Amino acid sequence: MEALLKFVQDEFVTKKEFPEFGAGDTITVYYEIREGEKTRTQFFRGVVIQVKGTGVTKTFTIRKMSGTIGVERIFPLNMPALQKIEINKKGSVRRARIYYFRGLTGKKARIKEKRS
Repeated sequence: MEALLKFVQDEFVTKKEFPEFGAGDTITVYYEIREGEKTRTQFFRGVVIQVKGTGVTKTFTIRKMSGTIGVERIFPLNMPALQKIEINKKGSVRRARIYYFRGLTGKKARIKEKRS
C-alpha cells in the first residue's frame, strides 16, 4: 500500500524547488490570494517555528509579530498557491521545534544569526 501511495505521489504531484530552511530561520513566503476574479500576491515574513512531515505532506509554521500580537501561519510546502520562498536570515537554534519562542517578547525573542 505504501509503495502504491509513493508511486502516485511521485508520478502525479508536481513538486516545486524551494531552498532548504529550518527552525530559527527568518523567511519570506510569497503566495497567491484569489478574491473573486482577481488574484494578487501577498507575502508573510517571520521566523520558522517548525518543519513537519516528509515528501508531499511536508508543512512549516511561521510566526511573526503584528504589533504586539503574535500571528502564526501553517503552510503546506506542496500548496499550489506558493510562489516562492526567500531566506532572509539563517538562525542558530538548538532545537528542531522552537515552541518556547511563543512565550518570548522583546530582546529575549531575538535569535542569533548563524555564521557562514
